[in-house]
Amino acid sequence: MKAQSLLLEERQGFIHQKGSCGSVSIQCDTESLSGAVSQRACVYCGARVVLNPITDAFHIVHGPIGCASYTWDIRGSLSSGAEWYRNSFSTDLSEQDVIFGGEKKLWEALSEVTRVHSPRVIFVYATCIVGVIGDDVRAVCKRAEEKFGIPVIPVMSPGFAGHKSVGYRMACNALMELLSRAPKAPKRGGSVNILGDFNLAGEMWIIKNYLEEMGVKVVARITGDATCEELMHAGEAALNVVQCAGSMTYLAKRMEEAMGIPWIKVSFFGIEDTSQSLIHIAQALGDREAEKKARELIARETRALEPVLCRSRELLGGKKAAIYVGGGFKAISLIKQFREIGMETVVVGTQTGRKEDYDIINSLVREGTVVLDDANPAELEYFIREKQADVLVGGVKERPLAYKLGVAFLDHNHERRHPLAGFVGVRNFVKELQLSVNSPVWQYVR
Repeated sequence: MKAQSLLLEERQGFIHQKGSCGSVSIQCDTESLSGAVSQRACVYCGARVVLNPITDAFHIVHGPIGCASYTWDIRGSLSSGAEWYRNSFSTDLSEQDVIFGGEKKLWEALSEVTRVHSPRVIFVYATCIVGVIGDDVRAVCKRAEEKFGIPVIPVMSPGFAGHKSVGYRMACNALMELLSRAPKAPKRGGSVNILGDFNLAGEMWIIKNYLEEMGVKVVARITGDATCEELMHAGEAALNVVQCAGSMTYLAKRMEEAMGIPWIKVSFFGIEDTSQSLIHIAQALGDREAEKKARELIARETRALEPVLCRSRELLGGKKAAIYVGGGFKAISLIKQFREIGMETVVVGTQTGRKEDYDIINSLVREGTVVLDDANPAELEYFIREKQADVLVGGVKERPLAYKLGVAFLDHNHERRHPLAGFVGVRNFVKELQLSVNSPVWQYVR
């Protein structure tokens, strides 16, 4: 217990063990420390995560060429139409620009993009270098918008200004700037915007199909598989449905204040949360017919999944899981999914979870479960070993750690190519979990 005591002492407020003496409340959404202490991404990364899935928008990265590498291929966002989001444009700032300023380069980039491609909307990202040298990105964007007659939206996202959650807010501010340009229109009854699903492996399509089967119209997808045109109609929806609370709660609140659109939190991971979310949406719209159709859809899909769940309980029941994901809503849903198949969550953590997320997590897990915020690899390794987890659910940074420890791994991050949302996602989740946890390779690795 000495190593654990040291970890708890050094990271007080970020590590909590349910039921332990002297346990502390999680301090979330705090500034990350540079170096090995934090795994949080930068502000620019958070902004790009939210805005990049807009399929026909143009993204100009005002900074060194390296920042432009964060493009479509790092995320599994899919498009049903335009694919301009697969391109990344950069001003490629060099040492000379750091000395003399890069506003001229930005203007030339904006001029060239509008001349060659005739874009509908341009987002301009201010990176770390721009934050240091002080280029007036807003002024250049305003000038370009007046000359070219299209929205040119600055995204104030210098990486050093905070962490990924700050980037989410900067992206939401940029989206509000875009929405403010839309003409006012009456609300459409029984309609919703879907906020915070980025169409990883086509998950937005799955959710949209469920809602349409219920008779609920989707006005705008924010931002998975979105187009600039549909975003301009977002103010017409009767309800905002927030899937990723970490990235989109801020936008939902701003839209409620500016446009009078109420919002609810949902999650489409796992049977329990997917079912509750569909019913909750119908009830929030006051649509009894939609609620009836939702219950019929849930009953049909649940019956189809029962043989799969029975088999998974036989193969996975009693196994232990460790979770380390980006947002709190995803961690909560995963705990419930593991519970549905008889597995126990022994370690759970997030990078951008909020206090209310950790309160829910603490109410779901058993006594002795370790709860982490913004953990580093050393902490994850220690607690995975201590709790003898059989599988780690995480992202690209956690995969090597799991394999190093001889622990099964399940990818629940943004670069995956198979959907994990909805009832389809439950089937994929269980199948991948069975193959990974029960692979014969672990008896040799361990």
